[in-house]
Amino acid sequence: MASNSPTINNDEQAKEAKRASQQARPLFQPEIVGPAIAESFKKLDPRVQLRNPVMFVVEVGALITTIIGIRDLFGAPAGEAAAFVLAIAVLLWLTVVFANFAEAIAEGRGRAQADALRKTKTQTSARKLDNPQIGSGLTAAIRSGAREVAAPQLRKGDVVLIEAGGIIPGDGDVVEGVASVDESAITGESAPVIRESGGDRSAVTGGTRVLSDWIKVQITSNPGETFLDRMIALVEGAQRQKTPNEIALSILINGLTIIFLLATVTLLPFAIYSGKPISITILIALLVCLIPTTIGGLLSTIGIAGMDRMVQRNVLAMSGRAVEAAGDVDTLLLDKTGTITIGARQAVDFVTMPGVSATQLAQAARLSSLSDETPEGRSIVVLAEGKYGIAADEGSSLLANAEFIPFSATTRISGVNFGSNGSSRQIRKGAADAVRRYVQEAGGTAPAELEPAVNEIARAGATPLVVAENGKALGVINLKDIVKPGIRERFEELRRSGIRTVMITGDNRLTAAAIAAEAGVDDFLAEATPENKLSLIRAEQAKGKLVAMTGDGTNDAPALAQADVGVAMNTGTMAAKEAGNMVDLDSDPTKLIEIVKVGKQMLMTRGALTTFSISNDVAKYFAILPAVFGGIYAMEGKPGPLAALNVMGLTSATTAILSAVIFNALIIIALVPLALKGLEYKPIGAAAILRRNLLIYGLGGIVAPFVGIKIIDLILTVLGVK
Repeated sequence: MASNSPTINNDEQAKEAKRASQQARPLFQPEIVGPAIAESFKKLDPRVQLRNPVMFVVEVGALITTIIGIRDLFGAPAGEAAAFVLAIAVLLWLTVVFANFAEAIAEGRGRAQADALRKTKTQTSARKLDNPQIGSGLTAAIRSGAREVAAPQLRKGDVVLIEAGGIIPGDGDVVEGVASVDESAITGESAPVIRESGGDRSAVTGGTRVLSDWIKVQITSNPGETFLDRMIALVEGAQRQKTPNEIALSILINGLTIIFLLATVTLLPFAIYSGKPISITILIALLVCLIPTTIGGLLSTIGIAGMDRMVQRNVLAMSGRAVEAAGDVDTLLLDKTGTITIGARQAVDFVTMPGVSATQLAQAARLSSLSDETPEGRSIVVLAEGKYGIAADEGSSLLANAEFIPFSATTRISGVNFGSNGSSRQIRKGAADAVRRYVQEAGGTAPAELEPAVNEIARAGATPLVVAENGKALGVINLKDIVKPGIRERFEELRRSGIRTVMITGDNRLTAAAIAAEAGVDDFLAEATPENKLSLIRAEQAKGKLVAMTGDGTNDAPALAQADVGVAMNTGTMAAKEAGNMVDLDSDPTKLIEIVKVGKQMLMTRGALTTFSISNDVAKYFAILPAVFGGIYAMEGKPGPLAALNVMGLTSATTAILSAVIFNALIIIALVPLALKGLEYKPIGAAAILRRNLLIYGLGGIVAPFVGIKIIDLILTVLGVK
């Protein structure tokens, strides 16, 4: 078993290196920035801006000040007032353009991924079977009439034949045959995968290539409705809809915008009454600086970037709602096999019965496993030859007349017979009760030590296989399903984030309890059936919890559809992929933990930037309000009482307003990298996240405008602006 550890660790290191390389790609790639700049100006279309009321208000303000500035430019004698108004207009236009640029960059990253996927859509031909006979074999299939048709002509229900070297023309299910398939065009993974009929690995994707053997595929989607088409539309952002939390936040910032709009309008008569009229330009500048333009300009970008980060991890989120729900998950349901454990049980020990030597048991176990090509069977052979010194060619002379008994789900037993009619030697291995029954039927008696040995192995979370020869129980093979390295630490990390983990397995309670304890999960569901999984999800949801789970089989589809976050494996059936709201292209069940991290990262980023934006607006009050209203109620050359609020010591009302508007525009572009990359995820609770947001982004949102506006004011003063 020690020999397996380096391989496991290397696989994990390779996955981490791949994720790191994907996440390390530049935020502002030249091929994305150019089109994004052009798109920023196209998005100035009022019909586009109307979807974001905050930026629509800014654009209307920019349009009004532009008209006023042009009017004053040709009407004012000195043109000084016109220069100020036009400067405000330009800055407001830049504010809208910068917000558009942030969104365009996020969309451009998704569009680049979509372009890469689009290149995999080859206009290939297909060998359509007019009279498909499932189970007829390759030769009969060709003879039955396979004709060449263009892939776009295929419709749902058609059956096609693909041989080695051929491109799979569309999405479908393998109905006959088994083949090695290169899915690198979709997943980016160079290692081929096996696709075969009659199991949970029957689904194939259009655009992938068959490397060996042949398969018959029944097409499951019409042209334009394939999985690849949906992937392109989703990563491109064409089907992105706002999530419930995003809608709620939009309502909040739009409400604040309306409140400030009404408040700004009421200032005009107040200022006139006090003898200090305020121009429309200043009122617009005041309004733009007070409404939450920062989060208003970046809110859409954060949502798009969240889905893009999923794509970077080879996860296709069917909607932003799924990404958001991942961040709010309370309960994580994880299959034991392949997620918590490596998935291939390994023989780690032989336990002998009285009067049986370890070598005798090892020899019998090895002979019974020579034809077993499963990982478990191969591990028994390796253990017998490696630990007990049995030569690789020992017993080879017996194989000529050997009759191997394949494993059957009915008998739960396998083995081998030697000699004519299997009369000289019979070896069987299988479940304890099945082998015990075989021994009794052969006229033998199971030793009293067998039951305790079997129970001890089961309690340890392993699987006991009993070996018997000629009606005599020789001993027990200890098959252990190895818990993945580091999985316990990952569960502890999730626990610190307030997430409860539940292991789902078909094992009995004894085995399940042992593995659950070793892995460090919070709870487990043993002897699980599709109905059990569905009931568990509904029970958790009834408590007000959000549930996430993974699955790959048709029997997982009901649970995937019920879960708030259902992650289907790309290697799974089409039914599973249709039921889930996410598809993991790497088919790595452990990815669910990464998905939760990305969801939480998006929520943390949105919360942090919202906190910063609101704090930012509060600080700007002290820059704009004293400067604008400092002259109100001024008497005999003395400043008015509101001038005392000018704690920043800004030079004049003109420099204060210009500084605030400049800062308001620049802060959006400065926060684009954070919106795209997201905050670093840390496994801390919601209360700790709130405290951190208030301390870093709340306090930072107050301090940054004081420092930034003061610096800009000094620069403007040096440049001669008064």
